[in-house]
Amino acid sequence: GNPLACRAALAVIDVIRSSNLTERAAALGQRILTALRTNLSGCSHVVDVRGKGLMIGIELNCPGAELVKQALEQGIFLNVTADKVVRLLPPLILSDDETEQLIEAVSKLIRNFHG
Repeated sequence: GNPLACRAALAVIDVIRSSNLTERAAALGQRILTALRTNLSGCSHVVDVRGKGLMIGIELNCPGAELVKQALEQGIFLNVTADKVVRLLPPLILSDDETEQLIEAVSKLIRNFHG
């Protein structure tokens, strides 16, 4: 890469390290996983809730394309991959309040989804 791109990359790495964003992502990811597993337990259309850090996947037993549409109507942006896996990739700088909003909104959306 060119010197400017390399310097920008180093600045980003410095912020990630100095803000302990890696550790925070791991902790928030675990918090989100635990809450989603609790909130979605007993949902007949949820097969699995899994993740690593802030990469979260919620596997459904039915196609999720309609869920994406319902989410957008509610102002929630999410993605469904492999036809049946809801993928969440929140930012590393997610606040505690935003984490709670994410958990509640996604849990409610998926609980009420009838694919």
